[in-house]
Amino acid sequence: MGYTKNEHYCEEVTAQLKTNFFQIIEGIGEDLGRDGLIKTPERAAKAMQFLTSGYGKDPVSILKSALFEDSYSEMVIIKDIEMYSLCEHHILPFYGKAHIAYIPNGKVVGLSKIPRVVDVFARRLQVQERLTHQILDCIYDTIHPQGVAIVIEAVHMCMMMRGVQKQNSTTTTSAFRGQFEQQETRTEFLNLISANLR
Repeated sequence: MGYTKNEHYCEEVTAQLKTNFFQIIEGIGEDLGRDGLIKTPERAAKAMQFLTSGYGKDPVSILKSALFEDSYSEMVIIKDIEMYSLCEHHILPFYGKAHIAYIPNGKVVGLSKIPRVVDVFARRLQVQERLTHQILDCIYDTIHPQGVAIVIEAVHMCMMMRGVQKQNSTTTTSAFRGQFEQQETRTEFLNLISANLR
């Protein structure tokens, strides 16, 4: 039995992107006839569709699919959510971790749905600042909690591989709504995501 890889991509989009990647690789002076590059335009076309698959998904529907009535009204934190995105300025990766908290207001959301929302917005051409607010606003506007907080820590390949070439720099963005705009609640959240509680 041979190896079979099951992937589902739009044939029309794949064909268009394949042509574009062919031209890019040819344009930088590479030999598209050599063994290692023969299938690269098609692979790159499929990879780009995967890396930008967030455009075809609805984060609001994801949250609403697992929203449950509950009297719990204390802080819920999901930290160290792995996140991968593409910088819209150079189409180079930036990646890191998101830390998200919300305070329920009569409803809780399935824990896996919040990382899925992170993925939906991250799998688009992005800047970290906008990504932070999109995730926060989606959670706040959809589940109507007492408050939402988010911190994203990421490294940017556009700063590491080109330009200033600073390999050890990290970018941190944050945003707060509702009760997290109060200093005491915000401080509790920041302390908890910084603590090693394991």
